[in-house]
Amino acid sequence: MVNEQINIKEKILELLFLAEGETVSGVKLSNALNISRVAVWKHIQSLKQSGFNIESQSKGYVISDHEDLLLPFCFGPEFKEKIFHFQELDSTMDKAKSLAKENAPHLSVVIAENQTSGRGRLNRKWFSSKGGLWFTLILKPDTPPVLSYIYNFAASLSLSRSLNRLFNIDVRVKWPNDLLLNKKKLVGLLSEMETRGDMVEFINIGIGINVNNNPQEYESKAISLKDVLQERVSRRLILETFLGDFKNLIQNPDCSKIIGQWKQMTSTIGSQVRIETLGDIFEGLAIDVDETGALFIKDETGKTKKIIYGDCFHT
Repeated sequence: MVNEQINIKEKILELLFLAEGETVSGVKLSNALNISRVAVWKHIQSLKQSGFNIESQSKGYVISDHEDLLLPFCFGPEFKEKIFHFQELDSTMDKAKSLAKENAPHLSVVIAENQTSGRGRLNRKWFSSKGGLWFTLILKPDTPPVLSYIYNFAASLSLSRSLNRLFNIDVRVKWPNDLLLNKKKLVGLLSEMETRGDMVEFINIGIGINVNNNPQEYESKAISLKDVLQERVSRRLILETFLGDFKNLIQNPDCSKIIGQWKQMTSTIGSQVRIETLGDIFEGLAIDVDETGALFIKDETGKTKKIIYGDCFHT
């Protein structure tokens, strides 16, 4: 019975989505679903309580933000079966980990409208306010662990150029994985990997994009697309564009080419930086990133240091 009710709710959402912002009458929904109009009303109320923006009008029902829906049926056939959407999760990374172990296919996407325990690098809390785009990619490449780093760089490269093309803005990548707009944090990325023998079993890349939310209430140095564009934008358009570009980029990943293109879009090289690891802090001028993704900085004495991982702050 519970699964049947879930299916009915999903069908209601799909019918409202296909109406493209037009009102759908209760009679039409009732006939299409073979349930009473009272049952339709009850399901609509439940969907509203779950967070869906459905308006009840004299002639029926309408989704006020149908272009922003992230449900599986909203995507094309290539990704429709790979979208796992949830209204709320502790963390998309945690859910993606369990789905990856349950044979979720390569390039699956776990989306949450809200995360109660989202996390960033070095176990920092990631605040996931309503209106942002919070998702984790599940990747299952046929590659050894030593080459896994390229997928994180590919994701940040692909997302930055997708956003720039869509909105004519200047998003820059920051080593190792943030995206900046107007020198403020727009996107955060976090990757985790599991191996089997000498090969990767899966790589999960968590991505948080400040889209229509207000991140400043949690992080003063953050920014959203809505802040810059002064209008709400479609999260689905962003995700669809990114997934298409990213899929093409990693079909036959060329590490040298990806890192080279990434370097052209970074604001880190040439900046004074502070790198924090779990046990050390390094400061200096960022001078290069090599083909393995390692960052080179030159300290005040002129000595060059190679840094493989850490949290980077532009100073």
